[in-house]
Amino acid sequence: MILRTIKEEEMEHTVGLFFGSDTGITEELTHDIVDAFKNIEVKEISEAKAEDFKPYDFILLGLSTWYDGDLQSDWETFFDEFKTIDFTGKKVAIYGLGDQIGYAEYFIDGVGMLAEVVLENGGEVIGKWPVDGYRHTDSKAIIPNDEAYFYGLALDNDNESHLNEERITGWLDLITKKL
Repeated sequence: MILRTIKEEEMEHTVGLFFGSDTGITEELTHDIVDAFKNIEVKEISEAKAEDFKPYDFILLGLSTWYDGDLQSDWETFFDEFKTIDFTGKKVAIYGLGDQIGYAEYFIDGVGMLAEVVLENGGEVIGKWPVDGYRHTDSKAIIPNDEAYFYGLALDNDNESHLNEERITGWLDLITKKL
């Protein structure tokens, strides 16, 4: 899938993208996001260290939420180290996958868990995404003071894969305006 390429003049710095994927779906959708950027470096979170985040002013984070609100396995392993990263001066956009029907009360919780750490550690989370149109019952990814939005892009490949391209394209347009 070719979405749109972010023009070089829209991006002054190299983008760092860190993701984790157990089944390959997050990885597949990550490729769609990567294709939109000219100057991006991608790393699986299973191979990352805290210092790998330092060179980037703009960071993308991708993950899925499992079962009853658990982080994707590689993110779960890395989470304690993730909490030590200084995000001061960094803009961070997060995309997450979940199942809004089967796990309605935990839909994309991982996005909220990562966003909270980024905010606590001085970063700015950009790319909030509207809650409207989803059928979940609860989520840690909902912004507490702005309950009409998730902290980042919500994708449900289990129930609404036909909306992935449209949602990714809209989200990429949104985050590039914030840069």
